[in-house]
Amino acid sequence: DLGSPDETYISSQFDKPVMIHRYPAKIKAFYMEPDPDRPELALCVDVLAPEGYGEIIGGSQRMASYDLLLKRIREHGLPEEAFKWYLDLRKYGSVPHAGFGMGIERAVAWICGLEHVRETIFSNCRIGFARIGN
Repeated sequence: DLGSPDETYISSQFDKPVMIHRYPAKIKAFYMEPDPDRPELALCVDVLAPEGYGEIIGGSQRMASYDLLLKRIREHGLPEEAFKWYLDLRKYGSVPHAGFGMGIERAVAWICGLEHVRETIFSNCRIGFARIGN
């Protein structure tokens, strides 16, 4: 995975969002599906907002194979019992599926042109509230 300085540098070089995909599988989460043509890579993507805002979306195709998922859990030294429920989802077959996460605060900072993501956190917003009562 890229670190924050790397993301900031890459995204500062563009004026549009940049998509980086197919990271080395060994540095990504155990549940990411390997690329069928290049199994050393994971089927994943990060979307970096331009102008130095960094990653706003991260996503991947999830593993559908019970056997491969169990193998990856073991390779990562994770407790099998903790992932029993996750393995059970694939025990009788699965379909290709994917998921993503979005950094809402960072996306809002980019869309609004704010200097720092801190400015998007509600408790830090400079909003005037009317005082009610004494």
